[in-house]
Amino acid sequence: MAIEAVKDFFSKYGIADRIREFDVSSATVELAAQALHCEPCRIAKTLSFLVDGHAILIVAAGDAKIDNPKYKAQFGTKAKMLTPDEAEALVGHAVGGVCPFGIKDNVTVYLDTSLKRFSSVFPACGSSNSAIELSIPELEKYSGYTAWIDVCKNWQS
Repeated sequence: MAIEAVKDFFSKYGIADRIREFDVSSATVELAAQALHCEPCRIAKTLSFLVDGHAILIVAAGDAKIDNPKYKAQFGTKAKMLTPDEAEALVGHAVGGVCPFGIKDNVTVYLDTSLKRFSSVFPACGSSNSAIELSIPELEKYSGYTAWIDVCKNWQS
């Protein structure tokens, strides 16, 4: 089970006990915000795409949407999200629990600038009813991200 991989991942850093599991679904931004009693924008949603035959993850704020022209400028291709089956096979997590932790080795992680306005955010932890609160420096450390990118819209105030 993917949440076990995330627990194992975080146990190496001594913070597995910070993972929160809910009796309700947190599979969408709205459901996660309800479960965590926070604003939807503070949910760090992880979007999965296929670029040149490889899976990439973009972690973005809950209120951000992919901006197709920005995405194409960044990656040189049209945004193509992974299907649920592809996400599980290529990333290691099912849709609703996709996160940048405990993932397969050949997956590249990017952090979107929409997250930088928060001191901490809530990414999922491999299941549709889990999350962890991480500061932005912690998210950088544990996600193994490649770069900060700007490929989202609708979040600037």
